[in-house]
Amino acid sequence: MPSLYMFLLGGRPAGRKTEQHDVFFAIGNSVAELAPEISKSWPELKGNLHVDAWRAVRLVEGYSVIVSEHSQATSAMKLFFINLGGYKPGEFEEFHYKLIIPALNKGEAVAKAKQTAFYKHTGFPGAPSHIDDRYGIDVDDIYEIKEILSDSCKQRYSVQLEQANKLSTPDPIHLGYFKLASIQAWGVEP
Repeated sequence: MPSLYMFLLGGRPAGRKTEQHDVFFAIGNSVAELAPEISKSWPELKGNLHVDAWRAVRLVEGYSVIVSEHSQATSAMKLFFINLGGYKPGEFEEFHYKLIIPALNKGEAVAKAKQTAFYKHTGFPGAPSHIDDRYGIDVDDIYEIKEILSDSCKQRYSVQLEQANKLSTPDPIHLGYFKLASIQAWGVEP
């Protein structure tokens, strides 16, 4: 049964002094199956990228994330990816907090993001997080996840949210340095 997957990709594009990161969403039956799509997702790295984190997205804030072959049925709730940015005094860095939020629309997703500890405690006078005037929040990026899937995923699958069973367990988050060659050899998730 296919699942929605979220990946934190890392690599060093030509001419850069530090490793860069991006988030990638895809739908498939396993991480190994998605390795070729992961490789194609950041063409500037010419396949020389790695995965720093990944998860199958099956449960988000009390909602089950259901992937099905494309259907006309849609749920009122949508799934959003938000990348908050913020600063800490004395730290030469912009920190980020990545969220997946179920909401009816972007405005509601932003309101939920404003309730996070990251939003409330990252930033200080003179160094607020980036402000996106459209949403009035410290947001670097906000997307409805279905908008940022590959064209092949959009054509083949739909993502629905359903109220989850109260006994549902959170999705495990896998952290580490995963080379694409090793991911392709997994076959199934470790």
